[in-house]
Order: sequence, then structure tokens, then C-alpha cells
Amino acid sequence: MAPRPFWKGYLKLSLVTCPVAMTPATTESEKVRFHTLNRKSGHRVVSQYVDAVSGKPVAEDDEVKGYQRGEDEYVLLEDDEIEAVALESTRTIDIDMFVDADSIGWIWYDKPHYLTPDDPVGEEAFSVIRGAMKSTGTVGISRLVMYRRERAVMLEPRGKGIVLWTLRYGDEVRDPEDYFGKIDDVKPDPKLMDMVSTLIDERTRQWDPAMTGDPVQARLLEIIASKKKGKKGPAKAKAKAEQPASNVINIMDALRKSIGSEPGKRK
Repeated sequence: MAPRPFWKGYLKLSLVTCPVAMTPATTESEKVRFHTLNRKSGHRVVSQYVDAVSGKPVAEDDEVKGYQRGEDEYVLLEDDEIEAVALESTRTIDIDMFVDADSIGWIWYDKPHYLTPDDPVGEEAFSVIRGAMKSTGTVGISRLVMYRRERAVMLEPRGKGIVLWTLRYGDEVRDPEDYFGKIDDVKPDPKLMDMVSTLIDERTRQWDPAMTGDPVQARLLEIIASKKKGKKGPAKAKAKAEQPASNVINIMDALRKSIGSEPGKRK
């Protein structure tokens, strides 16, 4: 059963408008989560804000956001002052512009959401907008208030629906030149390239979501199940193996051994 939408509003392009619903495309609800307990009483531990100087608890009505401008000096901002600067973009995805679908680097993508029509009458308008983006190889750019902040969002046609990606803010993405620019422009040895290509070919598989499984979570669920049955937990896991030493000098020999040790060809 599909989860209920967490947002409903309108998709708008010029004078064309249709009701839509949005649901996060990813979930962490299946993750194993723990509460912190008092070992002696078995009761849950709750957290609360305390004054850093007096150590006394702070009432919720006395909590206020502050921007630090000096040592022990803050500018206080009330919630209504912060909300006042947001645009009226809480319920309408008004597509401001379109850009080439390949022009936005993956590093700008933040969180994906499924966008679907929320009314049979509006399905035609929805499908026209989606189909036009697909046929022109473009994605739509808009702004929307989500997760209590106004964000730039990208609308990408996908199958019968649209994937809405929140985009990272400009100050969140670091310039790759600051890191990759320090790497020497070395031209690889053609023989080494051929050998690595052989390794890649032998290890190439069809993509399967099972490749992203979480073995740690699976093991945690086993431990929880065994404890429910009254069994003892497992022995402490062995320490991880030490990191292998660099083999840059003997890379040719290492590649020969690697190719020779491959258990089988690609499936």
C-alpha cells in the first residue's frame, strides 16, 4: 500500500494549473531505531534544553533563535520574523523556467519526491507538462517552501509521473577544482588501462537494488530476534582487517594476479 502524500497543492505553468500530490521517493522507516533508556529503571530518557550558564531547564516559550555576531553576543529572531521572509510558495509549484536536462550536475540533487496528479480532471494538464519536458529534453525549475525552508526545486519527467528534486543551496556545494585541481594530469600507461578494463569487464553485472542491501541492519534484526527468544547476544565482532599497503610500485604485478584470481566472467 502506497504511503499517503505529505504535501498537496498545484502545479502551474503560465495559465495551465492542475492539482498535484507529492510523496518522498525514499524512506528510512524500515531502519532499526533505538531509544535511550535508563538501564536501572528501564524508563526512556528524554532530552530538554538547559541554560548553558545556569544549568536550569528552559521553558519552550522562552526558546528563541539567535544569530551569533560576536563572543556571547547574538541577534534574536522570532519565528514570525523568519517566516515573514519566505515567499508565498507553500502550495503552488509555479515553473519559472526550463533548462537542459543534462545541465544540472548530480551534486546539486538533494531529495527526490514523486509528484502525481491529484484529480482525474487535472491529469491531462499534468501529462501535457510532463510530456513536453520529456520531448524537449528539459527539466523545470521552480521554488517551493519545503521542510520549513524555501528551496529551488527541479521537476524531472519520469515514466507516467514527475520526480521533484529539492536542489542544494549554492553555498552547500564546494568547488571541485579546489580538490581535483591538485591532482597531477598523468597519462595512464595503455597496458595498465587494458588490464584494468579487463577487470572491469569481468566484474560488470546487471544493476540490482539488492546490491545496496544493509548487512549491518540485517544482523541487528537477527540480534533483536534472538534476544526476544531469551538468547544471549553474539560475541563481540572481530576487529576489521588492516588496510592493505599501497602497491603503486608493483601495480602491473598486482593487476596480473588480480586478473588471474577472478572467479568467473560476467553474467
